[in-house]
Amino acid sequence: MSEKRIVLALTGASGIPIGLRLAEELSEDFKLFTIVSDSAVKVMEEETDSKKEKMEKLESLSEEVYSEEEVEASVASGSFQTEGMIMCPCSMKTLSGLATGRSSNLIERAGDVCIKEGRKLVLVPRETPFSQIHLENMLKLSRVGADIVPPVLGFYFDPDGLGDVVDYTVGKVLERFEISKGLYDTWEGERSLV
Repeated sequence: MSEKRIVLALTGASGIPIGLRLAEELSEDFKLFTIVSDSAVKVMEEETDSKKEKMEKLESLSEEVYSEEEVEASVASGSFQTEGMIMCPCSMKTLSGLATGRSSNLIERAGDVCIKEGRKLVLVPRETPFSQIHLENMLKLSRVGADIVPPVLGFYFDPDGLGDVVDYTVGKVLERFEISKGLYDTWEGERSLV
């Protein structure tokens, strides 16, 4: 296993299966430190077949799993070296807290650490449509170096089902860390129509 460390946060937006799939892939390349918000646990109950099983899986993939209240956790400090952080899914509440520097919980604090330390920060915002406030918060975070990677559908690779769509988003997030796992077929140019 790699000695490189990465932080993954699951927040209370729809899209928990994307975050869970991302944890599987990240754990192959990094020591994974996971934060799960209280709202993410509630969404997990709605979007998965077994919250208990999914939390156990996260624990098996991660070095540590933290709640958002554990502000004393190692990932809250800039001296804890990581390759960066991914918030997937990222709620508009979390996005707003990060954009305003609120740091009211461990997720916001760990994200703020990435910004102040100049580390990679990837946000997977889950909302549609985006309001002007959402867009302004994303622009503000983009200007300080965050990558905004919403889970936008791709059709050119002819997905067979929801799993392919999830893998497409996971692949796009991993590419922000220069990791390519072949989770989706890349565009190879136009196809002949004749």
